[in-house]
Amino acid sequence: MEPLAAHPLKCSGPKAKVFAVLLSMVLCTMMLFLLQLKFVKPKINSFYTFEVKDAKGRTVSLEKFKGKFGESEPRSSKEIEAFARQNYGVTFPIFHKIKILGSQAEPAFKFLVDSSKREPRWNFWKYLVNPEGQVVKYWRPEEPVEAIKPDIVELIRQIIVKKKEDL
Repeated sequence: MEPLAAHPLKCSGPKAKVFAVLLSMVLCTMMLFLLQLKFVKPKINSFYTFEVKDAKGRTVSLEKFKGKFGESEPRSSKEIEAFARQNYGVTFPIFHKIKILGSQAEPAFKFLVDSSKREPRWNFWKYLVNPEGQVVKYWRPEEPVEAIKPDIVELIRQIIVKKKEDL
């Protein structure tokens, strides 16, 4: 192997070659580490650290709600809707507040709780229901989408296979 420079290397013995190999390994390791920092997204430590930009470009975070989800929103549905439209530029329809537990719970939530035998702790609780109307699986609010996606894909695959068999 010849050096790139026009001048011969002064130390081209075995020790220099070992040093060159070690140096290239260190440089490659550092480069991989830097690439990971640049391209690999950091994991979100908490559900509440999720941030987005609202219609006016302001950062919106769920951090202010941490530990408060057990308390119901004290405002009426109309007040919540007005607040969302005024402060966040919301233009899509907003559902009214509903009860999800107890005797006044909406029928859909009564069904989900009765079928799964699990009460949601917050409104980001997720349920997977098959075409026959059975709760197949459920997830807590903290579960990342990556953990849920395989189960949904598998259920869709089963539905497609069943439809093909029916044809």
